Amino acid sequence: MSPGVVDYLFRQLVAGEPAEDVQWGREGVALSAQAPGAELARRLSETDVDALTPTELFHYVRAAQRLALWAESLRETAVVRYCSGPEPV
Repeated sequence: MSPGVVDYLFRQLVAGEPAEDVQWGREGVALSAQAPGAELARRLSETDVDALTPTELFHYVRAAQRLALWAESLRETAVVRYCSGPEPV
Protein backbone atom coordinates (compact mmCIF):
# COMPACT_ATOMS: atom_id res chain seq x y z
CA MET A 1 0.00 0.00 0.00
CA SER A 2 1.11 3.51 -0.68
CA PRO A 3 2.06 5.78 2.24
CA GLY A 4 -1.07 7.85 1.58
CA VAL A 5 -3.31 4.81 1.98
CA VAL A 6 -1.55 3.74 5.18
CA ASP A 7 -1.92 7.27 6.57
CA TYR A 8 -5.61 7.36 5.62
CA LEU A 9 -6.30 3.97 7.21
CA PHE A 10 -4.46 4.98 10.37
CA ARG A 11 -6.49 8.21 10.66
CA GLN A 12 -9.71 6.26 10.11
CA LEU A 13 -8.73 3.75 12.81
CA VAL A 14 -7.88 6.49 15.31
CA ALA A 15 -11.17 8.27 14.60
CA GLY A 16 -13.14 5.04 14.96
CA GLU A 17 -14.34 5.26 11.35
CA PRO A 18 -14.56 2.43 8.76
CA ALA A 19 -11.52 1.80 6.59
CA GLU A 20 -13.46 2.49 3.41
CA ASP A 21 -13.93 6.05 2.23
CA VAL A 22 -17.60 6.77 2.90
CA GLN A 23 -17.37 10.47 2.03
CA TRP A 24 -18.21 9.95 -1.67
CA GLY A 25 -21.39 8.11 -0.73
CA ARG A 26 -22.55 11.23 1.09
CA GLU A 27 -21.73 13.47 -1.86
CA GLY A 28 -22.98 11.57 -4.89
CA VAL A 29 -23.07 8.30 -6.76
CA ALA A 30 -20.58 5.69 -5.59
CA LEU A 31 -18.11 4.52 -8.22
CA SER A 32 -19.57 1.02 -7.98
CA ALA A 33 -23.02 2.40 -8.85
CA GLN A 34 -22.02 4.91 -11.55
CA ALA A 35 -23.68 4.09 -14.87
CA PRO A 36 -21.32 3.34 -17.76
CA GLY A 37 -20.62 6.33 -19.95
CA ALA A 38 -18.59 9.51 -20.14
CA GLU A 39 -18.89 10.38 -16.44
CA LEU A 40 -17.63 6.97 -15.35
CA ALA A 41 -14.74 7.23 -17.83
CA ARG A 42 -13.85 10.66 -16.44
CA ARG A 43 -13.95 9.47 -12.83
CA LEU A 44 -11.84 6.40 -13.56
CA SER A 45 -9.25 8.43 -15.47
CA GLU A 46 -8.95 10.97 -12.65
CA THR A 47 -8.60 8.36 -9.87
CA ASP A 48 -5.20 7.88 -8.22
CA VAL A 49 -5.13 4.08 -8.20
CA ASP A 50 -2.15 4.06 -5.80
CA ALA A 51 -4.24 5.82 -3.17
CA LEU A 52 -7.08 3.30 -3.17
CA THR A 53 -7.72 0.82 -0.38
CA PRO A 54 -8.09 -2.83 -1.44
CA THR A 55 -11.90 -2.56 -1.28
CA GLU A 56 -11.90 0.65 -3.32
CA LEU A 57 -9.52 -0.94 -5.85
CA PHE A 58 -11.93 -3.86 -6.23
CA HIS A 59 -14.79 -1.44 -6.99
CA TYR A 60 -12.52 0.49 -9.38
CA VAL A 61 -11.75 -2.69 -11.34
CA ARG A 62 -15.43 -3.66 -11.49
CA ALA A 63 -16.35 -0.17 -12.72
CA ALA A 64 -13.63 -0.33 -15.40
CA GLN A 65 -14.99 -3.70 -16.53
CA ARG A 66 -18.52 -2.25 -16.80
CA LEU A 67 -17.19 0.64 -18.84
CA ALA A 68 -15.27 -1.69 -21.17
CA LEU A 69 -18.37 -3.85 -21.77
CA TRP A 70 -20.43 -0.73 -22.48
CA ALA A 71 -17.84 0.56 -24.96
CA GLU A 72 -17.67 -2.85 -26.65
CA SER A 73 -21.46 -2.85 -27.11
CA LEU A 74 -21.20 0.58 -28.79
CA ARG A 75 -18.51 -0.75 -31.12
CA GLU A 76 -20.56 -3.84 -31.99
CA THR A 77 -23.62 -1.72 -32.78
CA ALA A 78 -21.55 0.53 -35.05
CA VAL A 79 -20.02 -2.47 -36.86
CA VAL A 80 -23.46 -4.00 -37.49
CA ARG A 81 -24.71 -0.69 -38.84
CA TYR A 82 -21.62 -0.27 -41.04
CA CYS A 83 -21.90 -3.81 -42.41
CA SER A 84 -25.60 -3.46 -43.20
CA GLY A 85 -24.84 -0.76 -45.76
CA PRO A 86 -26.51 2.60 -46.31
CA GLU A 87 -30.10 3.10 -45.20
CA PRO A 88 -32.62 3.23 -48.08
CA VAL A 89 -34.09 6.65 -48.66
